Amino acid sequence: MTAVQDRLTDNHCYGCGADNDKGLQIKSHWQGDECVCHYTPRPEQCAGPLHYVYGGTIASIIDCHSVNTAMSNYYKREGREVGEGPEIWCVTGRLTVTYLAPTPIGEEIVLRASIEECGEKKTLVKCRAFSGETQTAEGEVVAIRVPESWRAAS
Repeated sequence: MTAVQDRLTDNHCYGCGADNDKGLQIKSHWQGDECVCHYTPRPEQCAGPLHYVYGGTIASIIDCHSVNTAMSNYYKREGREVGEGPEIWCVTGRLTVTYLAPTPIGEEIVLRASIEECGEKKTLVKCRAFSGETQTAEGEVVAIRVPESWRAAS
């Protein structure tokens, strides 16, 4: 199964861009009504202590995974595969992250996102982050659908 991010062309986003080889390179897949991402943090993404993940990394992966969930949902609503036909892009309108427990750096993080509300231009996505069986963070993202002109350089 091809990840949502791998179906988008010319995406250089630090968190989710398949075309950014120095970025986080997250990969999101739909599993039923949830979009799921498995991410293994790198040692340099520590929080000061070497055994916990930096909160900014957690916020970034929640943000990018949630925005990709929203974009892929718009494709679904239009009866298209991600990347098929005119491009659909969203940006972050709001990101709220609540940290519930330290996230160990040596373990895979699993993100589970679901669409809470979806309108023509705005989607509310809820995302939970897990390390093993422990939920370590949760986020809420308002993703805003942007016009095609957003991709053009000014």
